[in-house]
Amino acid sequence: MKQTMEQLKRRIDVAAKRIPADLIIKNGNIVNVFTREIIIDHIAIVDGFIAGIGDYEGKETIDATGKYIIPGLIDGHVHIESAMVTPAEFANVVLPHGVTTVIADPHEIANVSGIEGIEFMLNASEGIPLDVFLMLPSCVPATPFENAGAKLGAKQLEPLYNHPRVLGLGEVMDFPSVSQNDENMLNKLVDASLKGKCIDGHAAGIDSDGINVYMSAGIKTDHECVTAEEALDRLRKGMYVMLREGSAAKDLIALLKAVNENNARRCLFVTDDKHLDELICEGSIDYNVKLAIKEGLDPLLAIQIATLNAAECFGLKTKGAIAPGYEADLLVVSDLKTMDIEKVYKGGKLAAANGKVVSETHSLVTPVPSITNSVNINSISINQLQINIQDGNKANIIGIIPNMIVTKHLNEEVDTKNGHFQYNTSKDQLKMAVVERHKMTGNIGLGIIKGLGIKNGAIASTVAHDSHNIVAAGTSDEDLIKAIQLTAEMKGGLVIVQDGNMLSSLSLPIAGLISDQPAQMVNEKLAELNDALVKIGCTMEFNPFVTLSFMALPVIPELKLTDIGLFDVKSFKHISVENMQ
Repeated sequence: MKQTMEQLKRRIDVAAKRIPADLIIKNGNIVNVFTREIIIDHIAIVDGFIAGIGDYEGKETIDATGKYIIPGLIDGHVHIESAMVTPAEFANVVLPHGVTTVIADPHEIANVSGIEGIEFMLNASEGIPLDVFLMLPSCVPATPFENAGAKLGAKQLEPLYNHPRVLGLGEVMDFPSVSQNDENMLNKLVDASLKGKCIDGHAAGIDSDGINVYMSAGIKTDHECVTAEEALDRLRKGMYVMLREGSAAKDLIALLKAVNENNARRCLFVTDDKHLDELICEGSIDYNVKLAIKEGLDPLLAIQIATLNAAECFGLKTKGAIAPGYEADLLVVSDLKTMDIEKVYKGGKLAAANGKVVSETHSLVTPVPSITNSVNINSISINQLQINIQDGNKANIIGIIPNMIVTKHLNEEVDTKNGHFQYNTSKDQLKMAVVERHKMTGNIGLGIIKGLGIKNGAIASTVAHDSHNIVAAGTSDEDLIKAIQLTAEMKGGLVIVQDGNMLSSLSLPIAGLISDQPAQMVNEKLAELNDALVKIGCTMEFNPFVTLSFMALPVIPELKLTDIGLFDVKSFKHISVENMQ
């Protein structure tokens, strides 16, 4: 939050009790995240900042007797695009859940639309009642083993560091480029380091020696831990560990086993990727806090992780605490253990109450045509979807692990006919396709996926991390082609098809990732999609669209599919679907 000389003078005058504050919140149980104690006192607020804690007079007074006052929550790593709404609509959703600040990485839209995509997210998050800070995407494309819509080097990213809301370089996921001193990657790391910026990591499946490489390169955070052992290794080496609980990756309970009072100050909560419907009904960082408390973490420690730790990690010196000189981002909570949020104050003004924003914000930024015309494919024939496997040979299969983005590399017998793979719903062996949609290359990567649970039909989506080509899976070639075509016709989105008919869809015309509609309308469409998923046989133990969106991400073990073909993350190379051993 910017401040002028006059505002600074006024804050000092309020602190010195020469003039009244704008607002006094009195008699609240203030959660002190510095000392992890609760103090009953008054909070004096002027011009959106806290001027003092103590006996003050104000133009307006609110009695918080019996209530707890905690700092606004901070999401330390989130891709707003994964909520499929604009930043303004995202604010309408997360503010009632107590999230007042997010550290966003726009690498989803950057992989589709490059610098124009980043600029759209900056412009669309300007002036909204949610502080949106950005980390610049470090890996566009994520790897050289797929085709994205853009390619960003250090030269393209460097000017954006001058923006006041750009905090650093986003998750570095191309470990081989770091480890092998790739000059393009090192230029990005050096630029961020010389400017004193933060550098986020992405250390999925990287061993202890690899963490040494990342730390030596100036990469200080990781959100890809899935076990307590991984978390402890990173903490011992001085990393900040991001405790993630999103839609596809639900790692928090496992990681909490590594958290104790001695190391918790190096931990922060993140959602990473969370769908809109789950944000609305379940929550954001408030859900992480609730879950941590439910699992036995001390409430004051959980709140410290969700506030002060995240602020300190990213150098946000006036956020994350209730203290003089800090921004007045405050939550009024009835019970610390249940985290029932009654009111949310953003910059000293009431932003949400009883689960709803006081005043909805809608985006006034119109994306440029290149962003809204991002889905370009050729027509597809059934012959292009054939997977060659000779009788008697096994297949390399992507094995889904429910509610995780890592997969198993399975080697199984499959049904064949005339040398081609045949769908088998009883074995849950379905066909998966990734269709390049940015440059009309005609690339179609084909694979076999197990565990998705579709019994009759197909789904397709332009949300496919990180290059966001069209990803589709189903039980027949005809339904696959229909779903892919419909997705392209609507300029991006999510589609469900059965027996050649569209059952449900959600249009995402902004880069094929984001809706231009209000959050409530998008949420209603998601509910319709969920109903249609049940009709095609999904058990909904996990969200098939969310899961499928990560099956094209070739930096997450073990086996994934890109537009070029099946990718073995362990060996970091493409392999054949057919296994002739």
